[in-house]
Amino acid sequence: MERGNKRGSLTLMDEFELPREIQPLLAARDKLRGRYASSGLRFTLDGNLVGDIGEAVAAELFDIMLTHRCGQAIDGFAPGPERKSVQVKASGTFRGPAFRKLETGADYLLFFHFDFDRRVGKVIFNGPERVALAKMPSSWTGQRMVPVGYLRQANAELQDSDRLPRIR
Repeated sequence: MERGNKRGSLTLMDEFELPREIQPLLAARDKLRGRYASSGLRFTLDGNLVGDIGEAVAAELFDIMLTHRCGQAIDGFAPGPERKSVQVKASGTFRGPAFRKLETGADYLLFFHFDFDRRVGKVIFNGPERVALAKMPSSWTGQRMVPVGYLRQANAELQDSDRLPRIR
């Protein structure tokens, strides 16, 4: 399937199956949920694990060359002679990504939402990081979240030429 020609549209090309290597992890989570169903415990996957899965997915889907944690806000580089920097954010919830105010930023942002119950992910934002952060204040302290709705809208307004090409 190919990306639709309609400007900014999300298509089935934006949804992808999660790597099979994480299936045992999700199966273990599901067993814990079943065993403790009456407790209300959710056994959510979050934090560094989800972020690492996001970076692995970015490497597979977009051929991002991941860094070895050498720089804040830069998780890797897009293929090509320009070596554009990329920051990857991912969530297993419906909340947007959180950012810290840093002096350096990435050229591109990839933000994924993972539906671990359905075993699929979706590209929510693929484009210039400056577009994703355009509504942020000029300065802040700590972390600030960018709402998912804003990222979806900003992503819909991008041209395909503004995005990193998906290779898989």
